Amino acid sequence: MRRILIVGAGQSGLQLALSLQSEGYDVTVMSARTPDEIRRGWVMSTQAMFGTALATERRYGLDLWKDRSPRIEGLHVSLSAPPGERALRIACPLDEPAQSTDQRVKMADWLELFEVRGGTVLYQTVTTSDLDGLARLGRYDLTVVAAGKGDLVGVFDRDPARSVYEAPQRGLAVAYVHGMTPDPLLPVPHVSFNAVPGLGELFVIPALTHSGPCEILFWEAVPGGPLDLWTERRDPAEHLKLTLDLARRYTPWIYERCVDVELTDGRATLAGRYTPTVRRPVAELPSGGLVLGMADVVVANDPITGQGSNTAAKCASAYLGSILEHGDRPFDRDWMTRTFERFWAETGEAVTGWTNAMLQPLPPHVQQLLGAAAGNPVVARRFANGFSDPNDFRDWFLTPDAAERYLASVAG
Repeated sequence: MRRILIVGAGQSGLQLALSLQSEGYDVTVMSARTPDEIRRGWVMSTQAMFGTALATERRYGLDLWKDRSPRIEGLHVSLSAPPGERALRIACPLDEPAQSTDQRVKMADWLELFEVRGGTVLYQTVTTSDLDGLARLGRYDLTVVAAGKGDLVGVFDRDPARSVYEAPQRGLAVAYVHGMTPDPLLPVPHVSFNAVPGLGELFVIPALTHSGPCEILFWEAVPGGPLDLWTERRDPAEHLKLTLDLARRYTPWIYERCVDVELTDGRATLAGRYTPTVRRPVAELPSGGLVLGMADVVVANDPITGQGSNTAAKCASAYLGSILEHGDRPFDRDWMTRTFERFWAETGEAVTGWTNAMLQPLPPHVQQLLGAAAGNPVVARRFANGFSDPNDFRDWFLTPDAAERYLASVAG
């Protein structure tokens, strides 16, 4: 039986571990925190997952919260110009519902499920030295690094050909709340995407947390602008107050729904920033051992397009397929490189290109497409469903020529 070590207990690492476990592999997971520590910790992300990514969980019976998480049925896009006035509104239905489950709930439950099914979990923080020591022992046929934060990311070199940015493109601020009222213009559960051109974006995402259904208020602020007030961690109450003050000024249609909101718990806020980066997938340790990076270890995009957890799930699925197909042959450098390139071609490249484009001021052809979507439900539906499979954006959204051809086709 092949032995595989997965370092990191997030979306990609645990999904891969549980899937491999179901396929009969001997899998060990290294987690920096126990399930109870995860549940008691701070929120970690916004994690809205769309149909294609959710299907990769469903295939192995890992969608444990499908009947409790709100079924997100669409997107509601608003553009303000000038700030405080809604200049454009687009209701975009999803063909398949999306869902967002607090990772404190999800990862704790998945860790316990993995152990109940007989998996081994080593609870410790892993350094590069620790990883090198494990490689020297030679106990595992394959080591996968799925810990996207901390020192281990540094063993993977930045890929300059695929990394556009050298600095963070947004300041990030998240708050989980109870008490928001439904949107009177689109009362079904939906992701609300509110762009304040040149300054940032506010997202509202229905989700499930410890205490039941909630909403996530998520500001993305252009660095150095008037929304960029999240350079350090604030007290949770102060964090929420600032979130609402900015909504009142820049997106009053969202603020009107927040009259009675309160944080879901004492650790329901998150703030930070990072540089979007693509890294080389194979790292060589001092002892000569090779490790394979996955998901945001090697493809870390800004969350403006909501693709982090989706990309992680798709990466887990792609790596699973490559492992199963490889049989008993060695997991050498060539195999690791091919495994990543397969994932990059199927998912990573399209997500990265689209996300990088959305971080910039919207070019005229995208403004034209969004204007068309406001009056044409066919265009609106295609835009919404691109969040499930961003490969589609390359055919009509990312270049002026493709946009012109598409708009001509729908007009005809």
